[in-house]
Amino acid sequence: MKPTPAGWPRISSAVFYENPREAIDWLCRVFGFEVRLFVEGEGGRVEHSELTYGDGLIMVGGAGPGYEDKTGTGKIRQSPRAAGGANTQCLMVFVDDADAHAAHVKAQGGTVSVAPETHDYGEDYWADRSYEAIDLEGHHWWFTQRVRGGQ
Repeated sequence: MKPTPAGWPRISSAVFYENPREAIDWLCRVFGFEVRLFVEGEGGRVEHSELTYGDGLIMVGGAGPGYEDKTGTGKIRQSPRAAGGANTQCLMVFVDDADAHAAHVKAQGGTVSVAPETHDYGEDYWADRSYEAIDLEGHHWWFTQRVRGGQ
């Protein structure tokens, strides 16, 4: 494989929100992301954004009318809120301390739906301490700390 462009991971995800500007602020304040790029369009519309967490990268975009995909199909991007709470993906982020991260999320008013717990996959594999949080529009996030093995 050829190397990725400088500053880009091999895989990144786009997450869609009815209010992307509010979501960006929330993701930074509650989960600890940082804004790397924010492109504002006419009328304050979020045209593109890139948020980082360490070397990870997500893009946050708008959902709903006016945020049709660019493939010509006319399909509207939706957040879980608009899709009746349906969850179509979970994002996983490695953190240094899952318990401290979960405590911060709770202190900032975020929802921890599964408390931190350790999952041991056996001596041949690894053990992680993870928890699940649900963001302001219903996206599911897993925050994970490697506690043994599996470099």
